[in-house]
Amino acid sequence: MESTITAAQTIMERCEILSHYSEEPDRLTRRFASPALSQTKEAVAGWMQAAGMSVQYDAIGNLIGRYEAEVPGAKTFLLGSHLDTVRDAGKYDGPLGVLTALACVERLHQQQRRLSFALEVLAFADEEGLRYHTAYLGSKAMTGTFPPRLLSFIDADGISMREAIRTSGGTPDPQLLQTPHWQPDELIGYCEVHIEQGPTLEAHNLPVGIVSAISGQNRFSIDFVGQAGHAGTVPMELRRDALSVAAVFILTVETLARGTPGLVATIGQLSVQPGASNVIPGQVTLSLDVRHQDDTIREQACQRIYEQAKALSEQRNIRLHWQELQEDASIACNPHLIQLLERAIQEEGYPLHILPSGAGHDGVILSKLTPVAMLFIRCRGGISHHPAESVKVEDVAIAMRVVERFLSLLA
Repeated sequence: MESTITAAQTIMERCEILSHYSEEPDRLTRRFASPALSQTKEAVAGWMQAAGMSVQYDAIGNLIGRYEAEVPGAKTFLLGSHLDTVRDAGKYDGPLGVLTALACVERLHQQQRRLSFALEVLAFADEEGLRYHTAYLGSKAMTGTFPPRLLSFIDADGISMREAIRTSGGTPDPQLLQTPHWQPDELIGYCEVHIEQGPTLEAHNLPVGIVSAISGQNRFSIDFVGQAGHAGTVPMELRRDALSVAAVFILTVETLARGTPGLVATIGQLSVQPGASNVIPGQVTLSLDVRHQDDTIREQACQRIYEQAKALSEQRNIRLHWQELQEDASIACNPHLIQLLERAIQEEGYPLHILPSGAGHDGVILSKLTPVAMLFIRCRGGISHHPAESVKVEDVAIAMRVVERFLSLLA
C-alpha cells in the first residue's frame, strides 16, 4: 500500500486538476449547477469508482460514493465536503475534504479491507451559495430540509434555480428535494476534513485541530430605493439618494460588529442603479452576512441592524426592502466523535487543539439528521476564499492518518 505522503501528494495533484474546472478562464469560480461543476463531479466520480465505490447522484446533483461494509445491512458513516467555490477561489476549500475522504477509502480498497460499517463520501453540489445567495443547497436537499420556495430564486443571468437544476441533469421536484437520503437510524455520523480558514493552528504550529462548534449565520438581500435624477439640477436638500443611505448603513453595520465581541458582519456585494456618473443613484441592492457563535447575540444584532436600516431610510425618504435569504443556528459538534478524534490525534503523536469554526459548513445541516464532527487542517496565513489558499502535503498526510485511526476507533 502506498505511504500516506504519497497518498497526500495524490490528493494535492487532484486538487490541482479540479482547480482547472472553472467558469472563468483566469480564476477559479465554480457555481452550483454549472458546467464546470458537472466536469468536477465527473472527475471525482471516476476516482470514486476506481477506489471500489458505487456512485450515484441525487435530485439536486450531490455526488455520493458508497463503500460497502463487511456485512450487509450495516449502518453508514459519512465523510465529505463540497465541490462548489466562491468567486476567485482557492483550490482547497471544499475539494480537499472530498478528496481526503476519497483517499482514505482508496487505501481501504488497496488493502481489500471492509469496515463494520459502510462509508459514504459526499461531494455536495452547493455549500457556498454563490449563485443564488443562499448556502447549503446540497446538504439541505440530502437531509430533506430544502425549502421549495428556493426553486423560484433567480440568478444574475435571470435563470431560476428550478431551471438550473433541470439543465444540469437534476430533478427539481419539491417532493424529492424534501425527502432525506437516509433515516437517522441508518447513520452513525458525519465527519468533514477542511482547511481551517483562519490563523490559529499556524500560530500554535499544529497540523490539525478539532472543531468544537460551527457559528450561526444569517444572509440578507437589502434594497434602498430612492429617486434617480440629474446630478447637476437636483438640489442636495431635495435628493433621495439611495447610495448615500447605503453608505451610512454600511458604516453603521461595521461599527456595530466592531463593538460586539465575536460578531462578524460583511457586506460583500453592492449594485448601484442606474450606474451613471451624472445620475443620482436611484436604487442600491446589497448583501449582508451576519455570524456569531451565540445565536441570541446574532439574532439581536440582526434586529438592531434592521432597525438602523429602517431609521436611515425614513430619515432620507427612501424605501427599504429587506429579505432574509438564510438563517442557520450555531451547532455543537458531537462530544463522542470529538473524543474519538482526540484519541486519534494523540495516538498519532500530536498535541490537541480544539477551536470553533467561524465559517459555515455542511455539518450545520447534517446535524439535523446525525452527529457531526470536523477536523481542521492548518492553512498558510489563515487565508481562504482567495487564490493564495495553501496547505502542506505533510499536514494533509497527518489528517489522513488521523481520519484512518478515527475510523478504526469508531469501528
